[in-house]
Amino acid sequence: MPARHIEFRGVPEEVRKGLDRLRASLELPEGFPTDVDAQAEHLAASPPEFPDHKDMTDVEFVTVDPPDAMDLDQALHIRREGEGYRVRYAIADVGAWVEPGSPVDREAHLRGQTLYAPSAKVPLHPRALSEGAASLLADGVARPAMVWTHLLDAKGEVTATTLERAMVVNRAKLSYEGIQADLDAGNANETVRLLAEVGPLRERIEAERGGISLNLPDQEIVTDGHTWLPVFRELVKVEDWNAQISLLTGIAAADLMISGGVGILRTLPPAEDHAVDRLRRAARTLGVEWPKGQSYPDFVRSLHPSDPREHAVLVKCTMLFRGAGYLAFDGEVPDANLEHSALATPYAHTTAPLRRLVDRFVLEICHALANDLPVPQWAREALDTLPEQMQASGRKAGSYERGVVDLAEALVLSDRVGEIFEAVLIDVYPKNSMGTFQIADPAVEAELKADRRDVGTRIRVRLDKVDLVSGRLTFSHPG
Repeated sequence: MPARHIEFRGVPEEVRKGLDRLRASLELPEGFPTDVDAQAEHLAASPPEFPDHKDMTDVEFVTVDPPDAMDLDQALHIRREGEGYRVRYAIADVGAWVEPGSPVDREAHLRGQTLYAPSAKVPLHPRALSEGAASLLADGVARPAMVWTHLLDAKGEVTATTLERAMVVNRAKLSYEGIQADLDAGNANETVRLLAEVGPLRERIEAERGGISLNLPDQEIVTDGHTWLPVFRELVKVEDWNAQISLLTGIAAADLMISGGVGILRTLPPAEDHAVDRLRRAARTLGVEWPKGQSYPDFVRSLHPSDPREHAVLVKCTMLFRGAGYLAFDGEVPDANLEHSALATPYAHTTAPLRRLVDRFVLEICHALANDLPVPQWAREALDTLPEQMQASGRKAGSYERGVVDLAEALVLSDRVGEIFEAVLIDVYPKNSMGTFQIADPAVEAELKADRRDVGTRIRVRLDKVDLVSGRLTFSHPG
Protein backbone atom coordinates (compact mmCIF):
# COMPACT_ATOMS: atom_id res chain seq x y z
CA MET A 1 0.00 0.00 0.00
CA PRO A 2 1.35 3.50 -0.74
CA ALA A 3 2.28 5.58 2.30
CA ARG A 4 0.36 8.76 2.98
CA HIS A 5 2.44 11.95 2.87
CA ILE A 6 2.85 13.93 6.11
CA GLU A 7 2.65 17.72 6.04
CA PHE A 8 5.24 19.06 8.50
CA ARG A 9 3.40 22.08 9.88
CA GLY A 10 5.66 24.46 11.73
CA VAL A 11 8.90 23.32 10.09
CA PRO A 12 10.86 26.43 9.00
CA GLU A 13 11.07 26.62 5.23
CA GLU A 14 14.84 27.10 5.43
CA VAL A 15 15.37 23.66 6.97
CA ARG A 16 12.65 21.75 5.15
CA LYS A 17 15.11 20.47 2.55
CA GLY A 18 17.54 19.44 5.27
CA LEU A 19 14.81 17.61 7.15
CA ASP A 20 13.75 15.78 3.97
CA ARG A 21 17.38 14.79 3.43
CA LEU A 22 17.72 13.55 6.99
CA ARG A 23 14.54 11.48 6.83
CA ALA A 24 15.57 9.97 3.50
CA SER A 25 19.05 9.06 4.81
CA LEU A 26 17.48 7.24 7.76
CA GLU A 27 14.76 5.68 5.59
CA LEU A 28 12.02 7.03 7.85
CA PRO A 29 8.41 6.43 6.82
CA GLU A 30 6.13 9.25 5.75
CA GLY A 31 2.83 8.56 7.41
CA PHE A 32 1.36 5.08 7.90
CA PRO A 33 0.26 2.48 5.37
CA THR A 34 -3.43 2.78 4.49
CA ASP A 35 -4.45 -0.41 6.32
CA VAL A 36 -2.67 0.70 9.50
CA ASP A 37 -4.37 4.11 9.51
CA ALA A 38 -7.71 2.48 8.74
CA GLN A 39 -7.44 0.05 11.63
CA ALA A 40 -6.42 2.78 14.08
CA GLU A 41 -9.24 5.07 13.01
CA HIS A 42 -11.74 2.21 13.29
CA LEU A 43 -10.55 1.41 16.81
CA ALA A 44 -10.81 5.05 17.80
CA ALA A 45 -14.31 5.38 16.37
CA SER A 46 -15.57 2.03 17.70
CA PRO A 47 -13.56 1.12 20.81
CA PRO A 48 -13.57 -2.54 21.85
CA GLU A 49 -15.13 -3.69 25.09
CA PHE A 50 -12.83 -3.93 28.10
CA PRO A 51 -14.54 -6.56 30.27
CA ASP A 52 -11.38 -7.55 32.15
CA HIS A 53 -10.73 -4.05 33.46
CA LYS A 54 -11.89 -3.16 36.96
CA ASP A 55 -13.42 0.25 37.66
CA MET A 56 -10.88 2.74 39.03
CA THR A 57 -12.58 5.85 37.68
CA ASP A 58 -12.98 7.20 41.22
CA VAL A 59 -9.20 7.47 41.67
CA GLU A 60 -7.97 11.02 41.01
CA PHE A 61 -5.16 10.28 38.58
CA VAL A 62 -3.17 13.12 37.02
CA THR A 63 -0.55 13.18 34.29
CA VAL A 64 2.74 15.09 34.42
CA ASP A 65 4.10 15.91 30.96
CA PRO A 66 5.42 18.74 28.79
CA PRO A 67 2.57 21.14 27.89
CA ASP A 68 2.42 20.13 24.22
CA ALA A 69 2.55 16.35 24.79
CA MET A 70 -0.46 14.37 23.57
CA ASP A 71 0.86 10.80 23.78
CA LEU A 72 0.28 10.45 27.53
CA ASP A 73 1.47 7.05 28.76
CA GLN A 74 1.44 7.50 32.54
CA ALA A 75 -1.01 8.82 35.12
CA LEU A 76 -0.12 9.12 38.79
CA HIS A 77 -1.97 9.03 42.09
CA ILE A 78 -0.37 9.04 45.54
CA ARG A 79 -2.04 8.92 48.94
CA ARG A 80 -0.88 8.26 52.46
CA GLU A 81 -1.14 4.67 53.66
CA GLY A 82 -0.52 4.48 57.39
CA GLU A 83 2.96 5.88 57.92
CA GLY A 84 3.85 5.21 54.30
CA TYR A 85 2.36 5.71 50.84
CA ARG A 86 0.18 4.04 48.22
CA VAL A 87 1.56 4.95 44.79
CA ARG A 88 -0.65 4.10 41.82
CA TYR A 89 0.90 4.39 38.37
CA ALA A 90 -1.55 3.88 35.50
CA ILE A 91 0.13 3.01 32.20
CA ALA A 92 -1.80 3.23 28.92
CA ASP A 93 -2.97 -0.31 28.12
CA VAL A 94 -1.88 -0.45 24.49
CA GLY A 95 -2.28 -4.23 24.54
CA ALA A 96 -6.03 -3.77 25.05
CA TRP A 97 -6.18 -1.92 21.72
CA VAL A 98 -3.57 -3.61 19.53
CA GLU A 99 -4.19 -7.22 18.51
CA PRO A 100 -1.02 -9.29 17.93
CA GLY A 101 -0.34 -9.72 14.24
CA SER A 102 -2.70 -6.89 13.23
CA PRO A 103 -1.61 -4.11 10.83
CA VAL A 104 -0.96 -1.70 13.71
CA ASP A 105 1.11 -4.34 15.54
CA ARG A 106 3.18 -5.25 12.48
CA GLU A 107 3.95 -1.60 11.74
CA ALA A 108 4.96 -0.97 15.36
CA HIS A 109 7.50 -3.81 15.09
CA LEU A 110 9.01 -2.10 12.05
CA ARG A 111 9.32 1.25 13.86
CA GLY A 112 10.30 0.22 17.39
CA GLN A 113 9.77 3.61 18.99
CA THR A 114 8.61 7.17 18.42
CA LEU A 115 11.18 9.55 16.94
CA TYR A 116 10.88 13.13 18.14
CA ALA A 117 11.27 16.50 16.45
CA PRO A 118 9.13 19.67 16.63
CA SER A 119 6.31 19.32 14.09
CA ALA A 120 8.12 16.36 12.55
CA LYS A 121 7.57 13.51 15.00
CA VAL A 122 7.59 9.98 13.60
CA PRO A 123 5.19 8.13 15.92
CA LEU A 124 5.20 4.46 16.84
CA HIS A 125 1.42 4.23 16.46
CA PRO A 126 -1.03 6.28 14.36
CA ARG A 127 -2.12 9.46 16.13
CA ALA A 128 -5.72 8.25 16.27
CA LEU A 129 -4.44 5.86 18.95
CA SER A 130 -1.24 7.37 20.38
CA GLU A 131 -2.63 10.90 20.74
CA GLY A 132 -6.31 9.97 20.89
CA ALA A 133 -8.14 6.82 21.90
CA ALA A 134 -5.30 5.05 23.77
CA SER A 135 -3.68 8.16 25.27
CA LEU A 136 -4.55 9.01 28.89
CA LEU A 137 -5.90 12.42 27.94
CA ALA A 138 -7.51 14.69 30.52
CA ASP A 139 -10.84 14.85 28.68
CA GLY A 140 -13.08 13.04 31.17
CA VAL A 141 -13.12 9.81 29.15
CA ALA A 142 -12.44 6.52 30.95
CA ARG A 143 -9.63 4.59 29.27
CA PRO A 144 -8.00 1.19 29.80
CA ALA A 145 -4.76 1.14 31.75
CA MET A 146 -2.34 -1.25 33.40
CA VAL A 147 -2.26 0.04 36.97
CA TRP A 148 0.83 -0.61 39.08
CA THR A 149 0.19 -0.16 42.81
CA HIS A 150 3.28 0.19 45.00
CA LEU A 151 2.98 0.22 48.78
CA LEU A 152 5.90 2.11 50.33
CA ASP A 153 6.89 2.40 53.94
CA ALA A 154 7.77 5.68 55.64
CA LYS A 155 11.32 5.48 54.23
CA GLY A 156 10.11 4.97 50.66
CA GLU A 157 11.01 1.27 50.50
CA VAL A 158 8.65 -1.01 48.58
CA THR A 159 6.67 -3.42 50.75
CA ALA A 160 4.28 -4.78 48.08
CA THR A 161 3.46 -4.33 44.38
CA THR A 162 0.44 -5.35 42.30
CA LEU A 163 -0.45 -4.93 38.63
CA GLU A 164 -4.03 -5.01 37.33
CA ARG A 165 -6.07 -3.90 34.36
CA ALA A 166 -8.48 -1.05 35.10
CA MET A 167 -10.49 1.77 33.59
CA VAL A 168 -9.13 5.14 34.70
CA VAL A 169 -9.86 8.83 34.17
CA ASN A 170 -7.13 11.45 34.00
CA ARG A 171 -8.42 14.35 36.11
CA ALA A 172 -5.76 16.89 35.07
CA LYS A 173 -2.85 17.27 32.69
CA LEU A 174 -0.10 19.00 34.67
CA SER A 175 3.20 20.42 33.44
CA TYR A 176 6.56 20.20 35.21
CA GLU A 177 6.94 23.95 35.50
CA GLY A 178 3.33 24.38 36.63
CA ILE A 179 3.71 21.78 39.36
CA GLN A 180 6.95 23.34 40.55
CA ALA A 181 5.25 26.72 40.73
CA ASP A 182 2.32 25.23 42.68
CA LEU A 183 4.70 23.55 45.11
CA ASP A 184 6.66 26.74 45.60
CA ALA A 185 3.43 28.67 46.22
CA GLY A 186 1.91 25.99 48.47
CA ASN A 187 -1.02 25.38 46.10
CA ALA A 188 -0.26 21.83 44.93
CA ASN A 189 -2.84 19.02 45.12
CA GLU A 190 -2.34 15.95 47.33
CA THR A 191 -0.66 13.76 44.71
CA VAL A 192 1.84 16.49 43.87
CA ARG A 193 2.52 17.28 47.54
CA LEU A 194 3.18 13.62 48.24
CA LEU A 195 5.33 13.30 45.11
CA ALA A 196 7.53 15.95 46.71
CA GLU A 197 7.90 13.55 49.66
CA VAL A 198 8.20 10.24 47.82
CA GLY A 199 10.57 11.53 45.11
CA PRO A 200 13.36 12.55 47.52
CA LEU A 201 12.92 9.30 49.48
CA ARG A 202 13.42 7.28 46.30
CA GLU A 203 16.41 9.47 45.34
CA ARG A 204 18.00 8.65 48.70
CA ILE A 205 17.39 4.94 48.12
CA GLU A 206 18.94 5.25 44.66
CA ALA A 207 22.02 6.92 46.15
CA GLU A 208 22.34 4.27 48.86
CA ARG A 209 22.36 1.42 46.36
CA GLY A 210 24.94 3.24 44.20
CA GLY A 211 22.72 4.52 41.40
CA ILE A 212 23.67 7.59 39.38
CA SER A 213 21.71 10.24 37.49
CA LEU A 214 23.82 12.60 35.38
CA ASN A 215 22.94 16.23 36.03
CA LEU A 216 23.44 17.51 32.47
CA PRO A 217 21.14 20.15 30.97
CA ASP A 218 18.88 18.95 28.17
CA GLN A 219 19.44 20.42 24.74
CA GLU A 220 16.02 20.75 23.16
CA ILE A 221 14.25 22.71 20.46
CA VAL A 222 11.45 25.15 21.18
CA THR A 223 9.19 26.40 18.40
CA ASP A 224 6.54 29.06 17.90
CA GLY A 225 5.21 27.26 14.83
CA HIS A 226 7.40 29.25 12.48
CA THR A 227 10.98 28.84 13.63
CA TRP A 228 13.11 26.51 15.73
CA LEU A 229 15.35 27.63 18.57
CA PRO A 230 17.75 25.27 20.37
CA VAL A 231 18.05 25.85 24.13
CA PHE A 232 19.81 24.25 27.08
CA ARG A 233 17.30 23.55 29.85
CA GLU A 234 18.04 22.32 33.35
CA LEU A 235 15.47 19.99 34.88
CA VAL A 236 13.20 21.25 37.65
CA LYS A 237 13.13 19.02 40.72
CA VAL A 238 9.65 17.68 40.02
CA GLU A 239 10.98 16.06 36.84
CA ASP A 240 13.54 14.13 38.88
CA TRP A 241 10.83 13.05 41.35
CA ASN A 242 8.46 11.99 38.58
CA ALA A 243 11.29 10.02 36.98
CA GLN A 244 11.75 8.18 40.28
CA ILE A 245 8.19 6.82 40.04
CA SER A 246 8.94 5.50 36.55
CA LEU A 247 12.21 3.97 37.78
CA LEU A 248 10.42 2.41 40.75
CA THR A 249 8.00 0.75 38.32
CA GLY A 250 10.72 -0.41 35.95
CA ILE A 251 12.59 -1.98 38.86
CA ALA A 252 9.42 -3.75 40.03
CA ALA A 253 8.85 -5.07 36.50
CA ALA A 254 12.39 -6.43 36.33
CA ASP A 255 12.01 -8.19 39.69
CA LEU A 256 8.77 -9.82 38.54
CA MET A 257 10.29 -11.12 35.31
CA ILE A 258 13.47 -12.39 36.94
CA SER A 259 11.39 -14.23 39.57
CA GLY A 260 9.12 -15.62 36.83
CA GLY A 261 11.96 -16.66 34.53
CA VAL A 262 10.61 -14.85 31.47
CA GLY A 263 10.94 -11.31 30.21
CA ILE A 264 13.23 -8.65 28.79
CA LEU A 265 15.49 -6.32 30.78
CA ARG A 266 17.16 -3.04 29.92
CA THR A 267 20.81 -3.60 30.85
CA LEU A 268 24.00 -1.58 31.06
CA PRO A 269 27.38 -3.18 31.80
CA PRO A 270 29.27 -1.83 34.81
CA ALA A 271 31.96 0.75 34.23
CA GLU A 272 35.37 -0.90 34.06
CA ASP A 273 37.97 0.07 36.65
CA HIS A 274 40.31 1.53 34.05
CA ALA A 275 37.50 3.79 32.77
CA VAL A 276 36.83 5.11 36.28
CA ASP A 277 40.58 5.63 36.78
CA ARG A 278 40.70 7.57 33.52
CA LEU A 279 37.81 9.74 34.72
CA ARG A 280 39.64 10.36 37.99
CA ARG A 281 42.74 11.48 36.08
CA ALA A 282 40.63 13.72 33.84
CA ALA A 283 39.03 15.37 36.86
CA ARG A 284 42.44 15.99 38.39
CA THR A 285 43.73 17.45 35.12
CA LEU A 286 40.72 19.79 34.97
CA GLY A 287 41.26 20.93 38.53
CA VAL A 288 38.06 19.32 39.85
CA GLU A 289 38.58 17.78 43.28
CA TRP A 290 37.62 14.13 43.76
CA PRO A 291 38.09 13.57 47.51
CA LYS A 292 39.91 10.44 48.56
CA GLY A 293 37.43 7.78 49.61
CA GLN A 294 34.49 9.39 47.79
CA SER A 295 32.68 6.85 45.60
CA TYR A 296 32.19 7.37 41.90
CA PRO A 297 28.36 7.82 42.25
CA ASP A 298 28.77 10.35 45.08
CA PHE A 299 31.39 12.24 43.09
CA VAL A 300 29.09 12.46 40.06
CA ARG A 301 26.21 13.72 42.20
CA SER A 302 28.45 16.48 43.55
CA LEU A 303 29.10 17.97 40.09
CA HIS A 304 27.11 20.84 38.60
CA PRO A 305 27.05 21.83 34.92
CA SER A 306 27.02 25.58 35.71
CA ASP A 307 30.75 25.29 36.42
CA PRO A 308 32.63 24.86 33.10
CA ARG A 309 35.20 22.42 34.52
CA GLU A 310 32.61 20.32 36.33
CA HIS A 311 30.48 20.37 33.16
CA ALA A 312 33.44 18.95 31.24
CA VAL A 313 33.83 16.15 33.80
CA LEU A 314 30.10 15.36 33.61
CA VAL A 315 30.38 15.04 29.83
CA LYS A 316 33.26 12.60 30.31
CA CYS A 317 31.06 10.61 32.70
CA THR A 318 28.76 9.76 29.79
CA MET A 319 31.58 7.60 28.40
CA LEU A 320 30.99 5.20 31.30
CA PHE A 321 27.34 4.70 30.31
CA ARG A 322 27.93 3.06 26.96
CA GLY A 323 26.82 -0.39 25.96
CA ALA A 324 23.15 -0.29 27.03
CA GLY A 325 21.11 -3.12 25.56
CA TYR A 326 18.21 -5.51 26.06
CA LEU A 327 18.44 -8.98 27.54
CA ALA A 328 15.55 -11.37 26.81
CA PHE A 329 15.04 -14.77 28.44
CA ASP A 330 12.38 -17.46 28.65
CA GLY A 331 12.50 -20.47 30.94
CA GLU A 332 15.82 -19.74 32.61
CA VAL A 333 17.43 -16.49 33.69
CA PRO A 334 20.79 -16.29 31.88
CA ASP A 335 24.08 -16.21 33.74
CA ALA A 336 24.86 -12.70 32.53
CA ASN A 337 24.76 -9.11 33.70
CA LEU A 338 21.14 -8.45 34.67
CA GLU A 339 21.67 -4.94 36.01
CA HIS A 340 21.46 -1.47 34.59
CA SER A 341 24.69 -0.28 36.16
CA ALA A 342 23.72 3.40 36.21
CA LEU A 343 20.72 2.43 38.36
CA ALA A 344 22.66 -0.26 40.27
CA THR A 345 19.74 -2.69 39.97
CA PRO A 346 17.88 -4.78 37.38
CA TYR A 347 15.47 -2.60 35.41
CA ALA A 348 12.97 -2.90 32.56
CA HIS A 349 11.24 -0.51 30.18
CA THR A 350 7.54 -0.68 31.03
CA THR A 351 6.07 2.83 31.40
CA ALA A 352 5.92 4.16 27.83
CA PRO A 353 4.01 1.69 25.60
CA LEU A 354 2.56 4.41 23.38
CA ARG A 355 6.09 5.46 22.46
CA ARG A 356 8.23 2.32 22.80
CA LEU A 357 7.39 -1.15 21.50
CA VAL A 358 9.10 -3.23 24.19
CA ASP A 359 7.02 -1.71 27.01
CA ARG A 360 3.80 -3.33 25.74
CA PHE A 361 5.40 -6.77 25.95
CA VAL A 362 6.89 -6.15 29.38
CA LEU A 363 3.47 -5.06 30.65
CA GLU A 364 1.74 -8.17 29.31
CA ILE A 365 4.39 -10.49 30.74
CA CYS A 366 4.34 -8.74 34.13
CA HIS A 367 0.53 -8.76 34.28
CA ALA A 368 0.50 -12.50 33.71
CA LEU A 369 3.23 -13.15 36.29
CA ALA A 370 1.68 -10.84 38.89
CA ASN A 371 -1.72 -12.53 38.60
CA ASP A 372 -0.67 -16.18 38.18
CA LEU A 373 -1.84 -16.26 34.56
CA PRO A 374 -0.14 -17.92 31.58
CA VAL A 375 2.21 -15.57 29.76
CA PRO A 376 0.68 -14.97 26.30
CA GLN A 377 2.40 -17.06 23.65
CA TRP A 378 2.64 -14.08 21.29
CA ALA A 379 4.61 -12.20 23.96
CA ARG A 380 6.98 -15.13 24.47
CA GLU A 381 7.56 -15.52 20.74
CA ALA A 382 8.52 -11.85 20.38
CA LEU A 383 11.40 -12.18 22.87
CA ASP A 384 13.68 -13.62 20.18
CA THR A 385 13.54 -10.49 18.04
CA LEU A 386 12.69 -7.62 20.40
CA PRO A 387 16.26 -6.87 21.58
CA GLU A 388 17.60 -6.24 18.09
CA GLN A 389 14.46 -4.36 17.00
CA MET A 390 14.83 -2.02 19.96
CA GLN A 391 18.57 -1.59 19.50
CA ALA A 392 18.09 -0.71 15.83
CA SER A 393 15.29 1.75 16.53
CA GLY A 394 17.35 3.30 19.33
CA ARG A 395 20.24 3.96 16.97
CA LYS A 396 17.87 5.51 14.45
CA ALA A 397 16.19 7.66 17.12
CA GLY A 398 19.55 9.00 18.27
CA SER A 399 20.61 9.85 14.72
CA TYR A 400 17.30 11.57 13.98
CA GLU A 401 17.23 13.66 17.13
CA ARG A 402 20.88 14.70 16.71
CA GLY A 403 20.28 15.56 13.05
CA VAL A 404 17.26 17.71 13.87
CA VAL A 405 19.22 19.56 16.55
CA ASP A 406 22.00 20.15 14.00
CA LEU A 407 19.46 21.72 11.64
CA ALA A 408 18.08 23.94 14.39
CA GLU A 409 21.57 25.10 15.34
CA ALA A 410 22.36 25.89 11.72
CA LEU A 411 19.11 27.83 11.36
CA VAL A 412 19.67 30.00 14.41
CA LEU A 413 23.22 30.82 13.30
CA SER A 414 22.54 31.18 9.58
CA ASP A 415 22.82 34.99 9.59
CA ARG A 416 25.80 35.18 11.97
CA VAL A 417 28.67 33.94 9.81
CA GLY A 418 31.86 35.76 10.75
CA GLU A 419 30.86 36.41 14.36
CA ILE A 420 33.01 35.39 17.32
CA PHE A 421 31.36 33.56 20.22
CA GLU A 422 32.32 32.75 23.81
CA ALA A 423 32.19 28.99 24.42
CA VAL A 424 33.22 26.26 26.86
CA LEU A 425 35.43 23.43 25.61
CA ILE A 426 33.89 20.31 27.16
CA ASP A 427 35.92 17.50 25.58
CA VAL A 428 38.65 16.66 23.09
CA TYR A 429 38.82 13.30 21.34
CA PRO A 430 42.46 12.18 21.65
CA LYS A 431 42.68 10.24 18.38
CA ASN A 432 42.00 13.23 16.11
CA SER A 433 42.15 16.24 18.48
CA MET A 434 38.59 17.24 17.60
CA GLY A 435 37.14 19.24 20.44
CA THR A 436 33.50 19.57 21.43
CA PHE A 437 32.42 22.98 22.70
CA GLN A 438 29.18 24.57 23.82
CA ILE A 439 27.89 28.08 23.25
CA ALA A 440 25.31 29.07 25.86
CA ASP A 441 23.39 31.66 23.85
CA PRO A 442 22.26 30.52 21.39
CA ALA A 443 22.40 26.95 22.70
CA VAL A 444 24.81 25.32 20.25
CA GLU A 445 27.19 22.38 20.51
CA ALA A 446 29.78 21.98 17.77
CA GLU A 447 33.33 20.82 17.03
CA LEU A 448 36.72 22.16 15.99
CA LYS A 449 40.37 21.20 16.43
CA ALA A 450 41.45 21.92 19.99
CA ASP A 451 44.15 21.33 22.57
CA ARG A 452 43.35 18.73 25.24
CA ARG A 453 44.93 21.00 27.84
CA ASP A 454 42.13 23.52 27.27
CA VAL A 455 39.27 21.17 28.18
CA GLY A 456 37.03 22.77 30.82
CA THR A 457 38.07 26.32 29.92
CA ARG A 458 36.31 29.15 28.16
CA ILE A 459 37.42 29.66 24.57
CA ARG A 460 36.54 31.98 21.67
CA VAL A 461 35.36 30.54 18.35
CA ARG A 462 34.53 32.11 15.00
CA LEU A 463 31.69 30.87 12.81
CA ASP A 464 33.02 30.47 9.27
CA LYS A 465 30.27 28.60 7.42
CA VAL A 466 26.70 27.34 7.81
CA ASP A 467 25.10 24.62 5.69
CA LEU A 468 21.31 24.61 6.20
CA VAL A 469 20.81 21.37 4.30
CA SER A 470 23.30 19.20 6.20
CA GLY A 471 23.11 21.18 9.43
CA ARG A 472 26.90 21.44 9.42
CA LEU A 473 28.60 24.34 11.18
CA THR A 474 32.25 25.19 10.51
CA PHE A 475 34.12 27.02 13.26
CA SER A 476 37.72 28.11 13.73
CA HIS A 477 39.84 29.77 16.37
CA PRO A 478 39.96 33.53 15.77
CA GLY A 479 43.39 34.87 14.94
